Amino acid sequence: MQNAAVAAIQPVESLIVPSELDGSHGTNRGVREHAQVAADNDLDAIRAWLANYANRTTFDNYRKEAERLLLWSVIELGKPLSSLTHEDLIRFQAFLQDPQPASRWVSSNGGKYPRNDERWRPFNGPLQPDSQRQAKIILNGMFNWLVHAGYLRGNPMALLKQRKKGSAKRITRYLSSSLWDEVKSFVEQLPRETDAQKAYYARCRWLTTLFYLQGMRISEVAGGQMKQFFRRQGPDGQDRWWLEIVGKGEKERIVPVSSELIVELRQYRTSNGLRALPSRSEETPLVIPFRGSTRCLHRSAVHDAIKGVFEGASKWIAAKGPEYTDRAEELEQASAHWLRHTAGSHMADGGVDIRIVRDNLGHASLNTTTLYLHTDDDERHSETVKRHRMSWDQSKSSGGVEDDETGT
Repeated sequence: MQNAAVAAIQPVESLIVPSELDGSHGTNRGVREHAQVAADNDLDAIRAWLANYANRTTFDNYRKEAERLLLWSVIELGKPLSSLTHEDLIRFQAFLQDPQPASRWVSSNGGKYPRNDERWRPFNGPLQPDSQRQAKIILNGMFNWLVHAGYLRGNPMALLKQRKKGSAKRITRYLSSSLWDEVKSFVEQLPRETDAQKAYYARCRWLTTLFYLQGMRISEVAGGQMKQFFRRQGPDGQDRWWLEIVGKGEKERIVPVSSELIVELRQYRTSNGLRALPSRSEETPLVIPFRGSTRCLHRSAVHDAIKGVFEGASKWIAAKGPEYTDRAEELEQASAHWLRHTAGSHMADGGVDIRIVRDNLGHASLNTTTLYLHTDDDERHSETVKRHRMSWDQSKSSGGVEDDETGT
């Protein structure tokens, strides 16, 4: 049942929850004398949990999931988060698949609005299975932390059946070499007559180059700064360029930077009025905003920029004729993460040592990296279609009916 006092959807930083719903008397509250956090209501408890995550991307993702659950609990159920039961969370799972009423929970036209905008909503649409699974993982971790902190007595999410996702035998969401060539051709044919067109072309070329050559995650590109480029002397006495990246779990890695990327870096920087090469103290974002602040772009902005390239390339390819429809539709599905998969696949299939690919992509295990190998599949395909044939024409010409009659 919806509670009228909190009918308006608001981000947690501006949300005011009435005392009867704030969790100060939640039915799943732990023994206060044993609590190891000062929080005495659900909002403060969530804030205490989020304070453990300094990485902005992680913080934003975790806040988003906790916020959705808290708002749903208070507004739709009319009960505190600290009173949720196993049965409530089963209902929440169904809600994630189709947040209703959409007018209350989903932003109009699936748009992304700032958190202080009155059009902001917790959802941009129903969550895909992977996003639903991720939400459950994050919330289960939150509940476990609140139990260990003594704020809650138990974790109601622990009772939900967790379906294990089968391991993929191969990475499939990547672009073949020929389709990747189509993307590059699309970027190269972009108009460059006006200043705005030149700026858009420069960004598209830089983004596709950076993602592909460095195999970076979208969060690594969005949060990256130019000072992460550095050079040091190699065994041949020549300077070698590297890119320092902070990846998942705040793990640092350095990725080799080719002379090809340095050429692109120079072009991109000079087109934005910067000197050709960055300094070790330069805080300019890896992807420079078109206007306004020089702060790093949000990952959603980088996502939209890459999607714009792929969608544009898809339409450009589709215009070539109906025989290109399948390729255009495949490209329309691509995202920034496809570029990371493409980089890993092309490196692995191109003969780069699998251990080097692992280190460049920042994988913890070599098993993950081997998923990028497709050469065995290609060889298997070639050998199968070459040697395992029906040969109808040959059977007909050699008198297949007579063979059948003799039992051979």
